[in-house]
Amino acid sequence: MLRKAHHLCQNPLMGRKIRLRKITDDESAFWCAGGVGILREEVWVNAREQVVRYNLAFLLPHLSRVDNGRILGYDNAHGIHERHFMGQAQTVEFHGYLNTAGRFYREVSALRRGFKEKK
Repeated sequence: MLRKAHHLCQNPLMGRKIRLRKITDDESAFWCAGGVGILREEVWVNAREQVVRYNLAFLLPHLSRVDNGRILGYDNAHGIHERHFMGQAQTVEFHGYLNTAGRFYREVSALRRGFKEKK
């Protein structure tokens, strides 16, 4: 589902507020590992249509209460690019949003295959 939303964000370099537009706001629920899994993707762009903020999350709340059920995620919510896995966060190199999203979805697919094989 695409919702047009505008947010003001502090520009860390200039100290000015910049307007961001949310271009992606998707959430999908599906059966995974004996319960409901959730995939979430949120993307914000600036006036030049550059991705400046994103959040990718794979949640299995029935398997883990750590990090609100987030099994895997990528975001830059705190001004740095991070990979979250089972409650642990680590800084990662950023090579563009499409590269990060591709990596995220490949990892989700591998995790889901792993859950199917354990059945």
